[in-house]
Amino acid sequence: MSIVSGTRTDQRLGFADQTEEVRVAALAVSGEVPAWLTGGLVRVTPAQMDFERRSVTHWFDGMAMLNRFGFDGGAVSYASRFLDTDARRAALASGGAAINGFATDPCRTLFQRVQSTFRPDLTDNANVNLTRLGDEYLAMTETPIPVRFDPETLETLGHDQGAAAFGQLTTAHPHHDPERGELVNFAAHLGRKSEYRVYARRSSTESRTLATMPVREPAYMHSFALTPRFAVLLENPFTVNPLRLAFGGRSFIHNYRWKPELGVRIHAFSRATGALHRSWTADPFFVFHTINAFEDGGDLVVDLCAHADASIIDLLNLDGLRAGTNAPQEAQPLRLTLPLAGGAVGSRRLADVDLELPRIDYRRRNGRDYRYAYGVSSGGSPFLKSLVKLDVTDGTHVVWDEPNAWAGEPVFVPRVGGDGPDGEDDGVVLSVVLDAAAGRSFLLVLDAQTFQEIARAEAPHHIPFGFHGQYFSAA
Repeated sequence: MSIVSGTRTDQRLGFADQTEEVRVAALAVSGEVPAWLTGGLVRVTPAQMDFERRSVTHWFDGMAMLNRFGFDGGAVSYASRFLDTDARRAALASGGAAINGFATDPCRTLFQRVQSTFRPDLTDNANVNLTRLGDEYLAMTETPIPVRFDPETLETLGHDQGAAAFGQLTTAHPHHDPERGELVNFAAHLGRKSEYRVYARRSSTESRTLATMPVREPAYMHSFALTPRFAVLLENPFTVNPLRLAFGGRSFIHNYRWKPELGVRIHAFSRATGALHRSWTADPFFVFHTINAFEDGGDLVVDLCAHADASIIDLLNLDGLRAGTNAPQEAQPLRLTLPLAGGAVGSRRLADVDLELPRIDYRRRNGRDYRYAYGVSSGGSPFLKSLVKLDVTDGTHVVWDEPNAWAGEPVFVPRVGGDGPDGEDDGVVLSVVLDAAAGRSFLLVLDAQTFQEIARAEAPHHIPFGFHGQYFSAA
Protein backbone atom coordinates (compact mmCIF):
# COMPACT_ATOMS: atom_id res chain seq x y z
CA MET A 1 0.00 0.00 0.00
CA SER A 2 1.41 3.37 -0.97
CA ILE A 3 0.78 6.70 0.73
CA VAL A 4 0.45 9.80 -1.43
CA SER A 5 2.85 12.49 -0.23
CA GLY A 6 1.18 15.59 1.16
CA THR A 7 -2.20 14.04 1.95
CA ARG A 8 -1.54 13.30 5.61
CA THR A 9 -1.20 15.64 8.59
CA ASP A 10 -0.06 12.88 10.92
CA GLN A 11 2.92 10.56 11.20
CA ARG A 12 1.86 8.17 8.41
CA LEU A 13 3.53 10.26 5.71
CA GLY A 14 6.85 9.34 7.32
CA PHE A 15 6.39 5.76 6.11
CA ALA A 16 5.74 6.69 2.48
CA ASP A 17 8.38 5.90 -0.15
CA GLN A 18 10.77 8.60 -1.29
CA THR A 19 12.66 7.31 -4.32
CA GLU A 20 13.76 10.66 -5.76
CA GLU A 21 17.53 11.24 -5.66
CA VAL A 22 18.29 14.96 -5.63
CA ARG A 23 21.03 17.53 -5.01
CA VAL A 24 20.15 21.07 -3.91
CA ALA A 25 22.99 23.56 -3.58
CA ALA A 26 21.22 25.87 -1.13
CA LEU A 27 18.06 25.28 0.87
CA ALA A 28 15.78 28.04 2.12
CA VAL A 29 16.92 28.82 5.66
CA SER A 30 15.06 30.68 8.38
CA GLY A 31 16.99 31.85 11.42
CA GLU A 32 20.77 31.64 11.57
CA VAL A 33 22.78 28.45 11.19
CA PRO A 34 26.04 28.74 13.17
CA ALA A 35 28.97 29.42 10.85
CA TRP A 36 31.17 26.98 12.81
CA LEU A 37 29.11 24.09 11.44
CA THR A 38 31.29 23.14 8.47
CA GLY A 39 30.65 19.43 7.92
CA GLY A 40 27.56 17.45 7.10
CA LEU A 41 24.77 15.64 8.89
CA VAL A 42 24.37 12.33 7.05
CA ARG A 43 21.42 10.13 7.89
CA VAL A 44 20.37 6.74 6.57
CA THR A 45 16.71 5.88 6.24
CA PRO A 46 14.50 3.07 4.89
CA ALA A 47 13.27 5.03 1.88
CA GLN A 48 11.72 2.41 -0.42
CA MET A 49 9.22 -0.06 0.95
CA ASP A 50 7.06 -0.69 -2.11
CA PHE A 51 8.03 -2.69 -5.20
CA GLU A 52 6.27 -3.98 -8.29
CA ARG A 53 5.07 -7.28 -6.80
CA ARG A 54 4.92 -6.54 -3.10
CA SER A 55 6.03 -4.33 -0.21
CA VAL A 56 8.25 -5.11 2.73
CA THR A 57 6.30 -6.10 5.83
CA HIS A 58 8.41 -4.29 8.42
CA TRP A 59 9.77 -0.77 8.71
CA PHE A 60 13.25 -2.12 9.43
CA ASP A 61 13.42 -3.70 5.95
CA GLY A 62 13.00 -0.64 3.73
CA MET A 63 15.85 -0.07 1.26
CA ALA A 64 18.56 2.27 2.54
CA MET A 65 18.93 5.83 1.28
CA LEU A 66 21.51 8.37 2.48
CA ASN A 67 20.41 11.96 3.14
CA ARG A 68 23.01 14.69 3.64
CA PHE A 69 22.60 18.22 4.97
CA GLY A 70 25.85 20.06 4.30
CA PHE A 71 26.94 23.22 6.15
CA ASP A 72 29.08 26.05 4.78
CA GLY A 73 29.19 29.49 6.37
CA GLY A 74 25.56 29.39 7.50
CA ALA A 75 24.27 27.98 4.19
CA VAL A 76 22.76 24.49 4.02
CA SER A 77 22.81 22.12 1.04
CA TYR A 78 20.94 18.85 0.62
CA ALA A 79 21.49 15.58 -1.25
CA SER A 80 19.87 12.15 -1.25
CA ARG A 81 21.05 8.91 -2.82
CA PHE A 82 20.25 5.22 -2.47
CA LEU A 83 22.94 2.85 -1.32
CA ASP A 84 23.72 0.64 -4.30
CA THR A 85 23.54 -2.73 -2.53
CA ASP A 86 23.04 -6.33 -3.55
CA ALA A 87 19.81 -6.30 -1.55
CA ARG A 88 18.32 -3.35 -3.42
CA ARG A 89 19.37 -4.66 -6.83
CA ALA A 90 17.73 -7.99 -6.06
CA ALA A 91 14.60 -6.29 -4.73
CA LEU A 92 14.24 -4.21 -7.89
CA ALA A 93 14.93 -7.18 -10.18
CA SER A 94 12.39 -9.40 -8.43
CA GLY A 95 9.73 -6.78 -7.78
CA GLY A 96 10.33 -7.22 -4.06
CA ALA A 97 10.12 -11.01 -4.03
CA ALA A 98 13.76 -11.46 -3.03
CA ILE A 99 13.58 -9.38 0.14
CA ASN A 100 14.41 -11.42 3.20
CA GLY A 101 15.47 -9.09 5.95
CA PHE A 102 14.88 -8.35 9.60
CA ALA A 103 11.17 -9.25 9.58
CA THR A 104 10.22 -9.72 5.91
CA ASP A 105 10.01 -13.27 4.55
CA PRO A 106 10.95 -13.95 0.91
CA CYS A 107 8.18 -14.70 -1.55
CA ARG A 108 8.59 -18.47 -1.90
CA THR A 109 7.08 -18.73 -5.39
CA LEU A 110 9.62 -16.31 -6.85
CA PHE A 111 12.55 -16.59 -4.52
CA GLN A 112 14.31 -19.40 -6.37
CA ARG A 113 14.58 -17.24 -9.48
CA VAL A 114 16.80 -14.69 -7.73
CA GLN A 115 18.52 -16.89 -5.20
CA SER A 116 21.78 -16.90 -7.15
CA THR A 117 22.12 -13.11 -6.86
CA PHE A 118 20.95 -12.57 -3.29
CA ARG A 119 22.05 -13.97 0.04
CA PRO A 120 18.98 -13.86 2.29
CA ASP A 121 20.93 -14.90 5.36
CA LEU A 122 23.28 -11.88 5.24
CA THR A 123 21.60 -8.82 3.81
CA ASP A 124 23.74 -5.78 2.99
CA ASN A 125 20.77 -3.39 3.23
CA ALA A 126 22.65 -1.06 5.57
CA ASN A 127 19.74 1.13 6.70
CA VAL A 128 20.41 1.45 10.46
CA ASN A 129 23.45 3.58 11.26
CA LEU A 130 26.65 5.19 9.99
CA THR A 131 30.19 5.37 11.33
CA ARG A 132 33.77 6.17 10.41
CA LEU A 133 36.62 3.65 10.47
CA GLY A 134 39.93 5.33 9.79
CA ASP A 135 39.46 7.16 6.50
CA GLU A 136 36.44 5.09 5.47
CA TYR A 137 32.76 5.88 6.03
CA LEU A 138 30.44 2.95 6.62
CA ALA A 139 26.69 2.36 6.52
CA MET A 140 25.65 -0.52 8.76
CA THR A 141 22.93 -2.96 9.63
CA GLU A 142 23.06 -6.02 11.91
CA THR A 143 25.08 -8.19 9.56
CA PRO A 144 28.89 -7.85 9.40
CA ILE A 145 29.08 -6.53 5.84
CA PRO A 146 28.84 -2.73 6.11
CA VAL A 147 28.74 -0.65 2.97
CA ARG A 148 31.38 1.98 2.24
CA PHE A 149 30.25 5.38 0.95
CA ASP A 150 31.60 8.82 0.11
CA PRO A 151 30.36 11.31 2.75
CA GLU A 152 30.27 14.18 0.22
CA THR A 153 28.83 12.62 -2.94
CA LEU A 154 27.03 9.74 -1.16
CA GLU A 155 28.39 7.36 -3.80
CA THR A 156 28.46 3.68 -2.79
CA LEU A 157 32.06 2.40 -2.73
CA GLY A 158 31.62 -1.32 -2.07
CA HIS A 159 31.60 -3.60 0.96
CA ASP A 160 33.84 -3.70 3.99
CA GLN A 161 34.46 -7.39 4.75
CA GLY A 162 36.75 -6.86 7.74
CA ALA A 163 34.18 -7.72 10.43
CA ALA A 164 32.82 -10.85 8.74
CA ALA A 165 35.37 -13.10 10.45
CA PHE A 166 33.88 -12.45 13.89
CA GLY A 167 30.38 -13.82 13.34
CA GLN A 168 27.20 -13.75 11.32
CA LEU A 169 25.37 -11.17 13.46
CA THR A 170 26.68 -7.91 14.86
CA THR A 171 25.38 -4.47 15.82
CA ALA A 172 25.05 -1.19 13.97
CA HIS A 173 26.14 0.59 17.17
CA PRO A 174 29.90 0.18 17.47
CA HIS A 175 31.78 2.38 19.94
CA HIS A 176 34.71 4.62 19.14
CA ASP A 177 37.71 4.49 21.45
CA PRO A 178 39.71 7.61 20.56
CA GLU A 179 42.51 6.80 23.02
CA ARG A 180 43.22 3.43 21.39
CA GLY A 181 42.16 4.52 17.92
CA GLU A 182 39.74 1.60 17.64
CA LEU A 183 36.16 0.86 16.75
CA VAL A 184 34.76 -1.68 19.26
CA ASN A 185 31.80 -3.95 18.54
CA PHE A 186 30.53 -7.42 19.31
CA ALA A 187 29.26 -10.26 17.15
CA ALA A 188 27.42 -13.51 17.60
CA HIS A 189 29.22 -16.41 15.94
CA LEU A 190 26.67 -19.13 15.20
CA GLY A 191 27.61 -22.75 14.76
CA ARG A 192 27.86 -26.07 16.54
CA LYS A 193 29.37 -24.11 19.41
CA SER A 194 28.07 -20.56 19.31
CA GLU A 195 29.73 -17.68 21.13
CA TYR A 196 29.74 -13.93 21.61
CA ARG A 197 32.87 -12.16 20.42
CA VAL A 198 33.87 -8.64 21.43
CA TYR A 199 36.30 -7.24 18.87
CA ALA A 200 38.13 -4.05 17.93
CA ARG A 201 39.13 -2.69 14.53
CA ARG A 202 41.67 -0.02 13.61
CA SER A 203 41.08 -0.21 9.86
CA SER A 204 39.42 -2.40 7.25
CA THR A 205 42.36 -4.81 7.49
CA GLU A 206 43.48 -4.55 11.13
CA SER A 207 41.37 -6.08 13.90
CA ARG A 208 41.63 -8.13 17.09
CA THR A 209 39.42 -10.15 19.43
CA LEU A 210 38.97 -8.65 22.90
CA ALA A 211 36.77 -11.25 24.61
CA THR A 212 34.68 -14.34 23.92
CA MET A 213 31.85 -16.10 25.71
CA PRO A 214 30.12 -19.37 24.80
CA VAL A 215 26.34 -19.18 24.43
CA ARG A 216 23.77 -21.88 23.70
CA GLU A 217 20.92 -19.63 22.53
CA PRO A 218 22.16 -16.16 21.54
CA ALA A 219 20.06 -13.17 22.55
CA TYR A 220 19.03 -10.36 20.26
CA MET A 221 21.21 -7.40 21.21
CA HIS A 222 20.90 -4.18 19.21
CA SER A 223 23.55 -2.23 21.11
CA PHE A 224 25.96 -2.50 24.05
CA ALA A 225 27.89 -0.23 26.41
CA LEU A 226 31.57 0.63 26.73
CA THR A 227 33.64 2.17 29.51
CA PRO A 228 37.42 2.60 29.68
CA ARG A 229 37.69 -0.72 31.56
CA PHE A 230 34.71 -2.77 30.43
CA ALA A 231 32.68 -3.88 27.42
CA VAL A 232 29.14 -4.48 28.70
CA LEU A 233 26.71 -6.81 26.92
CA LEU A 234 23.02 -6.78 27.83
CA GLU A 235 21.26 -9.99 26.82
CA ASN A 236 17.59 -9.36 26.20
CA PRO A 237 15.42 -12.32 27.25
CA PHE A 238 14.70 -12.68 23.54
CA THR A 239 16.72 -15.62 22.27
CA VAL A 240 17.13 -17.97 19.34
CA ASN A 241 18.19 -21.52 18.67
CA PRO A 242 20.89 -21.16 15.99
CA LEU A 243 19.47 -24.13 14.10
CA ARG A 244 16.18 -22.29 13.79
CA LEU A 245 18.00 -19.39 12.14
CA ALA A 246 19.79 -21.74 9.76
CA PHE A 247 16.87 -23.94 8.75
CA GLY A 248 13.67 -22.27 9.95
CA GLY A 249 12.89 -20.70 6.58
CA ARG A 250 11.60 -17.53 8.21
CA SER A 251 12.81 -13.95 8.40
CA PHE A 252 15.52 -13.24 10.94
CA ILE A 253 13.61 -11.87 13.94
CA HIS A 254 10.65 -14.28 13.66
CA ASN A 255 12.92 -17.07 14.86
CA TYR A 256 13.46 -15.44 18.28
CA ARG A 257 11.37 -16.27 21.37
CA TRP A 258 10.51 -14.03 24.34
CA LYS A 259 11.59 -15.72 27.61
CA PRO A 260 11.03 -13.30 30.49
CA GLU A 261 12.01 -15.95 33.01
CA LEU A 262 15.62 -15.41 31.94
CA GLY A 263 15.63 -11.75 32.98
CA VAL A 264 18.15 -9.39 31.40
CA ARG A 265 21.60 -10.92 31.75
CA ILE A 266 24.40 -8.37 31.88
CA HIS A 267 28.06 -9.25 31.38
CA ALA A 268 31.06 -6.97 31.95
CA PHE A 269 34.24 -8.06 30.14
CA SER A 270 37.64 -6.64 30.98
CA ARG A 271 38.97 -4.82 27.95
CA ALA A 272 42.53 -5.36 29.20
CA THR A 273 42.43 -9.13 29.64
CA GLY A 274 39.23 -10.31 27.93
CA ALA A 275 38.12 -12.01 31.15
CA LEU A 276 34.51 -11.92 32.28
CA HIS A 277 34.63 -9.67 35.34
CA ARG A 278 31.07 -10.35 36.51
CA SER A 279 27.53 -11.11 35.36
CA TRP A 280 24.27 -9.84 36.81
CA THR A 281 20.57 -10.51 36.16
CA ALA A 282 17.96 -7.76 36.12
CA ASP A 283 14.19 -8.02 35.92
CA PRO A 284 12.99 -8.58 32.34
CA PHE A 285 12.68 -5.76 29.85
CA PHE A 286 13.68 -5.22 26.21
CA VAL A 287 16.30 -2.73 25.11
CA PHE A 288 17.26 -1.45 21.69
CA HIS A 289 19.52 1.39 22.80
CA THR A 290 21.89 2.05 25.65
CA ILE A 291 22.40 5.72 26.53
CA ASN A 292 25.75 5.63 28.34
CA ALA A 293 27.73 3.71 30.96
CA PHE A 294 30.37 4.68 33.50
CA GLU A 295 31.92 3.64 36.80
CA ASP A 296 30.78 5.35 40.01
CA GLY A 297 32.86 4.25 42.97
CA GLY A 298 32.34 0.50 43.27
CA ASP A 299 29.43 0.42 40.85
CA LEU A 300 29.07 0.08 37.12
CA VAL A 301 26.23 2.35 35.97
CA VAL A 302 24.37 1.62 32.73
CA ASP A 303 21.66 3.95 31.40
CA LEU A 304 19.31 2.69 28.68
CA CYS A 305 15.88 2.95 27.08
CA ALA A 306 13.75 0.07 28.39
CA HIS A 307 10.65 -1.33 26.70
CA ALA A 308 8.31 -3.60 28.66
CA ASP A 309 8.92 -6.53 26.29
CA ALA A 310 9.81 -7.43 22.71
CA SER A 311 6.31 -6.70 21.36
CA ILE A 312 7.68 -3.35 20.22
CA ILE A 313 9.12 -5.23 17.23
CA ASP A 314 5.71 -6.33 15.96
CA LEU A 315 4.32 -2.84 16.63
CA LEU A 316 6.73 -1.57 13.98
CA ASN A 317 5.31 -3.67 11.15
CA LEU A 318 4.68 -1.51 8.11
CA ASP A 319 0.96 -2.07 7.61
CA GLY A 320 0.19 -1.03 11.18
CA LEU A 321 2.43 2.03 10.98
CA ARG A 322 0.90 3.15 7.70
CA ALA A 323 -2.62 2.60 8.97
CA GLY A 324 -1.87 4.38 12.23
CA THR A 325 -3.41 1.51 14.16
CA ASN A 326 -0.42 0.33 16.19
CA ALA A 327 -0.61 1.57 19.75
CA PRO A 328 2.73 2.97 20.96
CA GLN A 329 4.89 1.13 23.45
CA GLU A 330 6.89 3.74 25.30
CA ALA A 331 10.52 3.24 26.31
CA GLN A 332 11.49 4.44 29.76
CA PRO A 333 14.94 5.91 30.50
CA LEU A 334 16.29 3.49 33.08
CA ARG A 335 19.45 3.45 35.21
CA LEU A 336 20.95 0.12 36.27
CA THR A 337 23.47 0.11 39.12
CA LEU A 338 25.70 -2.99 39.03
CA PRO A 339 27.95 -3.63 42.06
CA LEU A 340 31.36 -4.55 40.67
CA ALA A 341 32.13 -6.62 43.76
CA GLY A 342 28.87 -8.55 43.40
CA GLY A 343 25.32 -8.05 44.61
CA ALA A 344 21.82 -7.28 43.40
CA VAL A 345 21.12 -4.97 40.47
CA GLY A 346 19.72 -1.58 41.38
CA SER A 347 17.22 -0.04 38.98
CA ARG A 348 15.45 3.31 38.84
CA ARG A 349 13.70 5.41 36.25
CA LEU A 350 15.70 8.49 35.26
CA ALA A 351 12.76 10.76 34.47
CA ASP A 352 9.02 10.92 34.05
CA VAL A 353 9.21 10.95 30.26
CA ASP A 354 9.48 8.30 27.56
CA LEU A 355 12.67 8.37 25.54
CA GLU A 356 14.14 6.60 22.51
CA LEU A 357 16.91 7.12 19.94
CA PRO A 358 19.15 8.59 22.68
CA ARG A 359 22.27 10.67 22.03
CA ILE A 360 24.85 12.33 24.27
CA ASP A 361 27.98 14.45 23.93
CA TYR A 362 29.55 11.23 22.73
CA ARG A 363 33.10 12.29 21.96
CA ARG A 364 33.69 13.73 25.43
CA ARG A 365 31.27 11.80 27.66
CA ASN A 366 30.85 8.27 26.37
CA GLY A 367 31.97 5.81 29.07
CA ARG A 368 32.19 8.60 31.63
CA ASP A 369 29.91 10.35 34.10
CA TYR A 370 27.64 12.77 32.27
CA ARG A 371 24.67 15.05 32.73
CA TYR A 372 22.63 15.40 29.53
CA ALA A 373 20.93 13.00 27.17
CA TYR A 374 18.86 13.91 24.12
CA GLY A 375 16.15 11.76 22.61
CA VAL A 376 12.74 11.53 20.99
CA SER A 377 9.50 11.08 22.92
CA SER A 378 6.03 10.03 21.84
CA GLY A 379 4.39 12.05 24.60
CA GLY A 380 1.28 9.93 24.16
CA SER A 381 1.24 10.31 20.36
CA PRO A 382 1.01 7.26 18.07
CA PHE A 383 4.70 7.57 17.18
CA LEU A 384 7.87 9.35 18.23
CA LYS A 385 7.23 13.07 17.89
CA SER A 386 8.88 15.45 20.36
CA LEU A 387 12.53 16.15 21.13
CA VAL A 388 13.67 15.91 24.74
CA LYS A 389 16.73 17.16 26.59
CA LEU A 390 17.09 15.17 29.82
CA ASP A 391 19.21 16.03 32.84
CA VAL A 392 20.04 12.55 34.15
CA THR A 393 21.25 13.92 37.48
CA ASP A 394 17.82 15.13 38.64
CA GLY A 395 15.28 13.94 36.04
CA THR A 396 14.33 17.40 34.82
CA HIS A 397 13.73 17.70 31.11
CA VAL A 398 12.92 20.20 28.38
CA VAL A 399 10.72 19.40 25.38
CA TRP A 400 10.63 20.79 21.83
CA ASP A 401 7.33 20.14 20.09
CA GLU A 402 5.31 21.66 17.27
CA PRO A 403 1.88 20.85 15.79
CA ASN A 404 2.04 18.43 12.83
CA ALA A 405 5.80 18.05 13.34
CA TRP A 406 7.39 14.62 13.86
CA ALA A 407 11.01 14.84 14.93
CA GLY A 408 13.75 12.31 14.27
CA GLU A 409 16.81 11.35 16.28
CA PRO A 410 18.57 14.40 17.80
CA VAL A 411 22.29 14.62 17.04
CA PHE A 412 24.39 16.74 19.40
CA VAL A 413 27.29 18.66 17.83
CA PRO A 414 29.69 20.42 20.24
CA ARG A 415 30.56 24.00 19.37
CA VAL A 416 34.00 24.37 17.88
CA GLY A 417 36.27 25.93 20.49
CA GLY A 418 33.56 26.17 23.12
CA ASP A 419 33.17 24.63 26.53
CA GLY A 420 30.15 26.43 28.06
CA PRO A 421 29.41 26.38 31.81
CA ASP A 422 30.38 22.72 32.14
CA GLY A 423 31.29 21.90 28.56
CA GLU A 424 28.61 19.31 28.02
CA ASP A 425 25.74 21.12 26.31
CA ASP A 426 27.67 23.88 24.56
CA GLY A 427 26.67 23.22 20.97
CA VAL A 428 23.64 22.51 18.82
CA VAL A 429 21.18 19.68 18.37
CA LEU A 430 20.28 18.69 14.81
CA SER A 431 17.12 16.79 13.90
CA VAL A 432 15.32 15.99 10.64
CA VAL A 433 11.65 16.80 11.22
CA LEU A 434 8.63 15.87 9.12
CA ASP A 435 6.16 18.73 8.64
CA ALA A 436 3.20 16.52 7.84
CA ALA A 437 0.87 19.42 7.01
CA ALA A 438 3.32 20.82 4.43
CA GLY A 439 4.17 17.35 3.11
CA ARG A 440 7.92 17.83 3.42
CA SER A 441 10.73 17.70 5.96
CA PHE A 442 13.13 20.26 7.38
CA LEU A 443 16.40 20.27 9.25
CA LEU A 444 15.91 21.73 12.72
CA VAL A 445 18.79 23.41 14.56
CA LEU A 446 18.35 23.86 18.32
CA ASP A 447 20.65 25.62 20.75
CA ALA A 448 21.59 22.70 23.00
CA GLN A 449 21.74 24.78 26.16
CA THR A 450 18.36 26.52 25.85
CA PHE A 451 16.76 23.86 23.62
CA GLN A 452 15.24 26.67 21.58
CA GLU A 453 15.14 26.78 17.79
CA ILE A 454 17.79 28.94 16.15
CA ALA A 455 17.32 27.86 12.53
CA ARG A 456 15.62 25.50 10.12
CA ALA A 457 16.33 24.54 6.51
CA GLU A 458 13.50 23.32 4.26
CA ALA A 459 14.10 20.07 2.37
CA PRO A 460 12.59 19.78 -1.14
CA HIS A 461 10.43 16.77 -0.22
CA HIS A 462 9.42 14.56 2.67
CA ILE A 463 12.19 12.37 4.07
CA PRO A 464 10.94 9.01 5.37
CA PHE A 465 11.48 8.32 9.05
CA GLY A 466 14.84 6.75 9.75
CA PHE A 467 16.86 5.52 12.65
CA HIS A 468 20.32 7.05 12.99
CA GLY A 469 22.79 9.45 11.47
CA GLN A 470 26.11 11.14 12.21
CA TYR A 471 27.61 14.57 11.91
CA PHE A 472 30.91 14.32 10.05
CA SER A 473 33.09 17.38 10.52
CA ALA A 474 34.89 18.90 7.55
CA ALA A 475 37.96 19.47 9.73
